[in-house]
Amino acid sequence: MLLKISGRRTDDHANRCNPSCDYICCGRFAGNAYRDIDAVIDEINDAIREINIHTVTLASADRPSADAAAKAYGATVVEPSEIRSSDIIILATGAADAVAALQSAGDLSGKIVVDITNPLTADYMGLTIGHSTSSAEEIAKAVPGIRLVKGFNTVFAQLLAAGAALTNGGKVTVFVASDDAEAKEKVTALAQSMGFAVTDAGPLKNARYLEPLAGLNIYFGYGAGLGTAISPTWVAAAA
Repeated sequence: MLLKISGRRTDDHANRCNPSCDYICCGRFAGNAYRDIDAVIDEINDAIREINIHTVTLASADRPSADAAAKAYGATVVEPSEIRSSDIIILATGAADAVAALQSAGDLSGKIVVDITNPLTADYMGLTIGHSTSSAEEIAKAVPGIRLVKGFNTVFAQLLAAGAALTNGGKVTVFVASDDAEAKEKVTALAQSMGFAVTDAGPLKNARYLEPLAGLNIYFGYGAGLGTAISPTWVAAAA
């Protein structure tokens, strides 16, 4: 599923992002334990209300699902190739489906792609890739020309739906890693506009750390029974 959200920002955000930015979410409506497309859409809808983005467009090989989603969210349905005019693509698929979803849109050279996937095993308790590479790096290799940013992958879908505020008064942290400084800056601004705190996680190869971090968070949430209202962050010790 490809979700395109386009429009203008309010003046309050003009200093943080391009005022003509578009956002696209590429995903499957059959979500998994960690990435639920409905939750992603809910969070993006919150961003729409916050920053005045006003056009939502969906594209999918599964046209009935796209039509149903469009009706539910007041969107329109287009072909995947029509997303290429947008500035930011949020890749919200299963890791195994990521490359195919991007390739279905045609030539995305120069486009910013936010990879929120995790290469999970079938039971969600392990990773299928790691150590010397990452899912993010493999996606970048398979779809040359995209400006890939790893981000949002450590945030449970339920927290995306609930918003960035934590019960202790803090904010959910989004880690961003990329070799493209400008792309990272724009994704940082996008996450901040949704209310998230952002931590710069360095170059794209550090997705090798972010994906296992997400795996640990999934273990805490499901394996250890702590639930999904949790999120990893880094805090400084008191001086």
